[in-house]
This record gives sequence, C-alpha cells and structure tokens, in this order.
Amino acid sequence: MTQFINEKFLLRSDTAVALYDFCKDLPVIDYHCHFRPKDLAENKRFRSVTEIVLDDDHYKWRLLRANGVDEKYVTGDGSDRDKFRHWCATVEDLIGSPLYHWTYLEMKRYFNYDGPIDKAHADEIFDHCNKIVDSDEFSVWGILKKFRLKYIGTTDNPLDNLEYHKQMAVHSANDLTLPTVRPTFRPGVDIGGRWFAEHMQELGKVSGHPIKKWDDLVAAFSQRVDFFHEMGCRISDHGLDSFGFEEEGNLDTILQKALQGDKLSQAERNRYRAALMVELGAMYAKKGWAMQLRLAGQGFNNERKQRALGSGFASMSDAPFSAPLARLLNAMEMHETLPKTILYSLNPVSNDMLSVLIGAFQGDGIPGKIQWGAPWWFNDHKTGIESHMTALGNNGMLARFIGMLTDARSYTSYPRHEYFRRVMVNTIANWVENGEFSNDMDKLKQIVEGIAYRNAVEYFGIDI
Repeated sequence: MTQFINEKFLLRSDTAVALYDFCKDLPVIDYHCHFRPKDLAENKRFRSVTEIVLDDDHYKWRLLRANGVDEKYVTGDGSDRDKFRHWCATVEDLIGSPLYHWTYLEMKRYFNYDGPIDKAHADEIFDHCNKIVDSDEFSVWGILKKFRLKYIGTTDNPLDNLEYHKQMAVHSANDLTLPTVRPTFRPGVDIGGRWFAEHMQELGKVSGHPIKKWDDLVAAFSQRVDFFHEMGCRISDHGLDSFGFEEEGNLDTILQKALQGDKLSQAERNRYRAALMVELGAMYAKKGWAMQLRLAGQGFNNERKQRALGSGFASMSDAPFSAPLARLLNAMEMHETLPKTILYSLNPVSNDMLSVLIGAFQGDGIPGKIQWGAPWWFNDHKTGIESHMTALGNNGMLARFIGMLTDARSYTSYPRHEYFRRVMVNTIANWVENGEFSNDMDKLKQIVEGIAYRNAVEYFGIDI
C-alpha cells in the first residue's frame, strides 16, 4: 500500500519523481485570482487558522453544507474554534474529494502539521495552527514568499482607481522577494437590469466620457483600458456564462433603451454583448494583452440562499456555446484584432470541443496564441487535470500550455499548484513509461518546466 501524502504523493513511477524534481521548486505565476488588493498592499494578518482556511473558501462551504453543518458554522457567527471543529469533522469523510488532499497539504505546508485531520484532533490542530498564525512571519507577504510567488493577477472593476496596486508596486520595488502584483481588467459586458444605468453613469464619471450613445461607451472603456495598461495590467477577464452572437440591431437604440430601464429582447442583449466584446478585443490586441473568456458557468441557482449568503451556489451550465464563441473569435479575426485569448469551460463536456476549436485561430507567430486555459473551478482535481492534459495532448500543443492558476480568494490555495504539478508530471511520465513519448530527459525537462512556469512567463510578457 502506498503511504498517504508522502514525498511521492501522486507520483507513480521513478520517471514521475524525476520529472517532478524539474518543477517542484519553480516559482509560481498565479495569473488569475480573487485576492483583495487591500490585503496584499497592507500585508494582512489573520485572527486565527479559521479565517485563513475557511473564511474565503466557497469550495469548503459547499462541503460543510453537504455534510449537514448549520450555516452558523459555515459563514455565520459561530466561533472560530467551532467552525474549525466542523471542518475537521467534515474532512475525515471526504473520500474521493480533492479537498481531502488539499486540506492535508495546507496543514503540512502552512502549519507543519502532519497528523490526522478529524473531529477527534480538531482542538489540537486549532491550537497548534494558531501559534503559527500568531507568529511574526505569518502574514500575506510571508505566505507569498514561502510559496515563491513571482506574479499575481488580481481581478478588478474598471471603475477602480487601483490605489492598492500603486501601494503594492512600491512594496515590491523595495522588497524584491515580493511578487509583482498587477490588476486584471474585468468589465461587465451584460446589458440591462436595475444596476445598468447606475453603472454606466459611474463609468462615464470615472472615464471622463458621459455615456449617452454607443461611441461614448467605447470611448469610456478605451480610457479605462489605457489607465489599467499604465498600471501594468496585461490581462482581461470576462464571464460569458451563456451568450449568443448577433450582428443585427442599432447599438445606440439598444443602449438608450437600457439606460431608460426598458426591457430588452434576448437578440438585443446578444447584439450589445457581441459588439462590446469585439470592441474590447481590438483594444486588448492593440495593447498586447491576453483576453480570458470563461464559459459554461451557471450562477444564481439557489436564489434565496445566494442573496443571503453570497458564494457557493454556482454550477456548470449545459448551454451550447461552440457556434457563438467561434463567431465572436472570427469577428475579431476578420478585423485582424483577435488578441491572445484563453478559453475556459466549467463543463468538461466541452473539453474536446475547446481543445480542437483553439486550433482554428492559432498563428501570428505566437506560440499557443489561443489557449485552452487551466482546468477551472470544479475541474481542478486529479481527474480534471488528467482529462485536460489528455485532450490538449490529443488535439493541440500541450507543450505550450500555460499551466495552473488558483482562481481563489483563500490564501491557503497555493498547494493546488503543487497538486497540479504532481498530477501533470505523473500524466506525462505515464506516457513515457508506456513507450508513447521518447525518454529524452532534456526535452521532458523543457516541457515540464514550460507547463509549470516558463510558458506563462513568456505568454504574459512577465518581466522576472
């Protein structure tokens, strides 16, 4: 029987161990996360192990609820000790879950705890971890240094003045062991609803372009892209949970209806979103940015609880999107303004489709210009990573893959990069062991280092 979480965890051959040696100590490029810039700039400290492990981790909230834990001990006003007790009692039954592995890795890597995680040991673990949390070196900056972070891409509203990014830039310049932290431009591209007119008014104010017609909207976004670029932004991010591509319809008329609060047809919504994405794509291409498109998510499933509690109620969508996505990319390509683009799907049924579709838009001398992005959210487990790599290997250029991200709000998420690297090298090692790829260690080292680190550095133009 293989020992649980030892040095060879998830590494099933000597070849896998050798490949892991190539990448295990490489720095981390976390090009997409949801950390609060304020926490980064102010070097946040934590009140207890519960805050850092549970307060911002909706993966764990879902499992606590599934285990019958009262919301008081999930996101409510239960004590930190009691919340941690419930989490430990939940962990011991997480057979088959990546959260079982991640939690043990968290305890080992952050808190030097190597014992069982269960209800019986919860108080012991809580007290042990809090001694480390209270130590001088345990802070956000301490964590970033420990896990060798080189680059962090936050997700930021176009209205943001990026004040905390300015502060973090000064800190990083004064302390070269801190990562480069850059904003990611994340505009809303939907239209209509109670929020829309107010949002457009605020966008007009901050950009200096009051929005009354379509050209004003384009000018406003262009100004914000320019500002974000000056602040070091090189990546955008867009959620396109379900959308259609529509080319007919007067954009001034559609925008006016939305500003007045009039109801829009689905065709009008599709027209607005498609046209805005094409305009934004041209802006990104001009700046040399990478554009992230996230697809097949389905939010607001449990309306009552989501309104009251926030995160933890999303799911995968089975809405088809291949044709409208191809039309969107093609519209940019026709104008020669298709930027570097990363596509993500929350539903793994789209894996083969995306791994093939990206091949239709590659080129311009850019290795891996169009990426099928990391196995995202509900897919960043062992099965999802293996499936992702297999499909990309079958249909694309796996050696140009830009690797893993956390997509996290929790600072205890960095062992997921270790987890990914272990699964990644074991998958490659299996192909070598089975005689499906040459046992050329120099080439394998190049591929493994690329996927783990170097491809992302080159793709995003990160100055390390």
